[in-house]
Amino acid sequence: YPEAGNGAGLGLLLPGAHYDMVHYGHSNQLRQAKAMGDYLIVGVHTDSEIAKHKGPPVFTQEERYKMVRAIKWVDEVVEGAPYVTTLQTLDKYNCDFCVHGDDITLTVDGKDTYEEVKKSGRYRECKRTQGVSTTDLVGRMLLMTKAHHSNIDSSDYQQHTDNFGKGHSPWTGVSQFLQTSQKIIQFASGREPQPGDTIIYVAGAFDLFHIGHVDFLEAVHKLAEKPYIIVGLHFDQEVNRYKGKNYPIMNVHERTLSVLACRYVSEVVIGAPFAVTKDLLDHFKEPRRKGILRTVDSGNSLTTDAIVQRIIKNRLLFEARNQKKEAKEIAVIQAFGNMKFGAWDADRAFNDLTRK
Repeated sequence: YPEAGNGAGLGLLLPGAHYDMVHYGHSNQLRQAKAMGDYLIVGVHTDSEIAKHKGPPVFTQEERYKMVRAIKWVDEVVEGAPYVTTLQTLDKYNCDFCVHGDDITLTVDGKDTYEEVKKSGRYRECKRTQGVSTTDLVGRMLLMTKAHHSNIDSSDYQQHTDNFGKGHSPWTGVSQFLQTSQKIIQFASGREPQPGDTIIYVAGAFDLFHIGHVDFLEAVHKLAEKPYIIVGLHFDQEVNRYKGKNYPIMNVHERTLSVLACRYVSEVVIGAPFAVTKDLLDHFKEPRRKGILRTVDSGNSLTTDAIVQRIIKNRLLFEARNQKKEAKEIAVIQAFGNMKFGAWDADRAFNDLTRK
């Protein structure tokens, strides 16, 4: 842990965030933040703070705390972080600066939550991951579309974008994720199995990577002194065959990054077959015959289906929250684009617009 100002390393805080429905966009933000310093502390808001400023969270605060701790770039989590980040917060945790994405974060009355730390020069930004948002994932669940499996021009994708943000705001609107080899390299550990490692293979959909998956992988990780866990991910068509409806909610490229971000995972097999040949071990038959199949109880009953039900239960609240949030962001963007006056007037225009 870096002591402030002693040259032991750069301590940085990724201050208060809700981290509701943690996805690979959040993980990529944490990866970028960790690269800026040596010790990454992540602040996570309580349920009441999120409800006040954003609307109802999908996951409880305890679930969200554990999800963030499971991301491999995180060194420490501050539970119940304040919504507005102050210099006092940074000093309390011996942090040299804080990091946030290049989107807008406002209080209920339109104030920039990072105003104080920006003025002090202790604020850094990282790039938001294009093509993923909680808004988008919620839309996929509620509309039961398969557009994320196939092509962006389909009619159900158009309905998706119409209902959950037309993409006018670069932060809240719906867009499409394009996988690149560089992104996989950035997320992968790059570590090969070492002598003495116990190589463990698990397979499944790992859709909407959630706390149930984390608990399972943590339990698997405890099976050996030096575990090397390989996760096999089924292709979208295979998941849809055995799950039905519009599953998986996240396509195989998105699921790959979500799983790679977990601290318990060493490697991912992309597109693992449901019934695996001997080259990869038959899904259950061959491991059972060899006596190496183990069944692990995660101790957590949460499923992807249960998450979808949470979303459906609060559909109207989520729709209203996202539409209001996008409208506010667009107003701010337009204000900055039209500004031809001084700094004082710019601040006033910013506050006037964001209170709407």
